[in-house]
Amino acid sequence: MKVTDTRMPGCFGELVFGDSVMREKLPKDVYRALKRTIENGKKLDPSIANIVAAAMKEWAVEKGVTHFTHWFQPMTGVTAEKHDSFLCPTADGGIIMDFSGKELVKGEPDASSFPSGGLRATFEARGYTAWDPSSYAFIKDSTLCIPTVFYSYSGEALDKKTPLLRSMEVLNRQALRILRLFGDNTSARVVTTVGPEQEYFLVDEALWRQRKDLVYCGRTLFGAKPPKGQELEDHYFGMIKPRVQAFMRDLDEELWKLGVYAKTEHNEVAPCQHELAPVFTNTNLANDHNQITMELMKKIAERHGLRCLLHEKPFAGVNGSGKHNNWSISTDLGQNLLEPGDSPSENAQFLLFLSAVIKAVDEYQDLLRASVASPGNDHRLGANEAPPAILSIFLGEELTDILECIESGRPYDAKDKEELKVGVHILPRFPRDTTDRNRTSPFAFTGNKFEFRMLGSSASIAGPNTILNTIVAEALSQFADRLEKAENFSDTLHSLVRETYRGHKRIVFNGNSYSEEWTEEAARRGLLNLRTTAEALPCLVEKKNIDLFTRHGIYTETELRSRYEIQMENYCKTLSIEGLTMLDILYKDLLPAVFHYLRDLSGTECGAAKSLAEQVSALSSELYVNTQALQNVLDGAQSVVGTAGRAEYFRDTVIPAMQEARAAADELENRIGRSYWPYPTYGELLFQV
Repeated sequence: MKVTDTRMPGCFGELVFGDSVMREKLPKDVYRALKRTIENGKKLDPSIANIVAAAMKEWAVEKGVTHFTHWFQPMTGVTAEKHDSFLCPTADGGIIMDFSGKELVKGEPDASSFPSGGLRATFEARGYTAWDPSSYAFIKDSTLCIPTVFYSYSGEALDKKTPLLRSMEVLNRQALRILRLFGDNTSARVVTTVGPEQEYFLVDEALWRQRKDLVYCGRTLFGAKPPKGQELEDHYFGMIKPRVQAFMRDLDEELWKLGVYAKTEHNEVAPCQHELAPVFTNTNLANDHNQITMELMKKIAERHGLRCLLHEKPFAGVNGSGKHNNWSISTDLGQNLLEPGDSPSENAQFLLFLSAVIKAVDEYQDLLRASVASPGNDHRLGANEAPPAILSIFLGEELTDILECIESGRPYDAKDKEELKVGVHILPRFPRDTTDRNRTSPFAFTGNKFEFRMLGSSASIAGPNTILNTIVAEALSQFADRLEKAENFSDTLHSLVRETYRGHKRIVFNGNSYSEEWTEEAARRGLLNLRTTAEALPCLVEKKNIDLFTRHGIYTETELRSRYEIQMENYCKTLSIEGLTMLDILYKDLLPAVFHYLRDLSGTECGAAKSLAEQVSALSSELYVNTQALQNVLDGAQSVVGTAGRAEYFRDTVIPAMQEARAAADELENRIGRSYWPYPTYGELLFQV
């Protein structure tokens, strides 16, 4: 759809081979066949591939495109692409611009250097990309980008998109089973929808270039707290600075051209922190759009002399950045299955889907925690700026009270003295804001969706949504098995909702998830508190979880174990890079700066200068000792055998050594003249945009 409102710069979707373009460029029968594939998950008819490819090429060439790429999402967490031109030689020595159906449908990038977690040996280089027609092709940097899946020669998924698509199909099948039981024979498909809110920091590029830690690690490894941070809370929703506004305006325009539903933007809590929120769309498209958004944020920031930081905790002492994953379930006819209706059957259907989510989150809290595990997110979760590492669900008082009434059989309110029975009485219609929002909850119901708030800002949303789709599909599958065999549907449904809430109500918590009291209460309830990535990731390969994924065809056991290996290895590699970067900064920059300052102080007869020199000297000795200790523990990491053992070593030995080195360095920063300190300070980074 093209936007006709001239107040909006550019045209929405003008760089997307979307529905309006396909309708214009494709023969009617081909268009209808492709739409069936996109909307209903039908298998693509190979005979139409050449026709679609020719239309895509014609449209792209009209816009000045000369190359195409299969755009895919390997297990690096970012996107990948290999560009080929449309150029094709002719017999007379000339060229034509050509693009075949074979090139559209399948590609063969070298797979040997992508993470595989043991799925393949280094010398086994063959990998394939296959067109995902459910996500529209688009033009980026004058190249036609074709969204694809990525798999190995032997058929294993080597990417994040393939399992996501599998999970969406599984949830579709199980949700349709439930809808048929409620008499819905018209809905042909059920999809999950997501609106991922993206937080990020913007810093001056010139200052960024002077910080090795930001360049190599994406976060500051040193930095004393400035006199002012976020204490006054004056940045949150405050006036957007002109330089940032110009960046946001350009970002919006570029995203709109690519069909990304960029909607809301504002200042976040920490200085120079901001957020962009899109309109909801189906999960596969939302995943692609979020990858595009993160890429464009970085690229457009550079045009404005800025750098976009997507790390979860780029600065100590102020809030880090997350990505709030607003998730819901809808039919192809537009019915939101997590929104109560006006009739008894709609109320009952809503309560059954709600019960499925409650059951899923409780039974697979370990998987949801593992889905957001990363070294960066370890700094953020539970730091009174993000949800804790403990999974819980916020439902709000009204909805919780209704479920409590169903469980106990007591009346819902004074007006209705009868038992509140699912599917018989009309429940109160819940407005979207039936209760206050709970910003401390990891998984909060917000009227017609759940907000999964634990995701880190740099993460792909594919992994968490793959798990969320799968665990809810599992619960729906169990519900459908029972209801399909029921002699009395209404009674069985009522018992199912009551039993599910009774068995899983421990996961429901409407209070302050930041409090110590909740941590203690959660332990009494038997909820998991997996504080670090090293603790969370092993859950991926527990038997019950392997059984879940293999039963539904989301991952094979081999694929799942490969992802465990990759993520544990990335954890160790990330911490190793950070430790080595600290050593580089300490030896080459900070210690020399401190010694220079001490030399200058030593030539001063002033008593105050001598006293300061003694303090600096003592701290510099402490810093040198801590630097040597960090060097030793990093050297020791080489001898640790096994992925799990290395991860535990970095968590228990390397991280504490890094923290001790930082503490001494940050104390020295507060005592040394500004002209001696070799790096831009927090005050400069946070307040000079």
